[in-house]
Amino acid sequence: MIGKNVKTDFSSKVCDPVIDPTAYVHPLGAVIGNVIIGKNVFVAPFAAVRGDEGQPLHVGDDSNVQDGVVIHALETEEHGKPVEKNLVDVGGKKYAVYVGSRVSLAHQVQIHGPAVVLDDSFVGMKVLVFRSRVGRGCVVEPGCILMGVSVPDGRYVPAGTVLRDQAAADRLPAITDEYPLKTLNKGVVHVNTSLAKGYGAQK
Repeated sequence: MIGKNVKTDFSSKVCDPVIDPTAYVHPLGAVIGNVIIGKNVFVAPFAAVRGDEGQPLHVGDDSNVQDGVVIHALETEEHGKPVEKNLVDVGGKKYAVYVGSRVSLAHQVQIHGPAVVLDDSFVGMKVLVFRSRVGRGCVVEPGCILMGVSVPDGRYVPAGTVLRDQAAADRLPAITDEYPLKTLNKGVVHVNTSLAKGYGAQK
């Protein structure tokens, strides 16, 4: 489903999603409201990208939103005025959720704004990212919870970690040539951009 949001006291504008023609949203996926979807993005079955509370939501070029992923956010407007604490700044623009380019959001991930996931990062199955920022070239292994932290560029978060302390986030291990998941995201991006192109060609 692709559709408009509704007008409320926390959403004064009704918006259609802006979806690049090269992106593919599966008929069982939902993209609603103030959402920007970039080139070659694959939105899988039962994914929900819902820009009807916090907004806008951004998913960059060549990224993937896999089965059961939820992208949503706390309200960013109250009676016509912005709720600044629920907005994130990326490149001088304000977002409720910003997902960069070549990002993989694996099955059942929840990105709940305010939140940022920057370019070339992999977010593993059943991860929650809330009030947090994931840097460039990171791997968040499956089953992690990130709340109120900023993960530096080029780090990985071991599977099952509950990360709520910035000092602990600053101590996360760096991704080296020996890290076994170092090239995982590149392959996942290739698979999902290929799926977007293939399914898109059938439309």
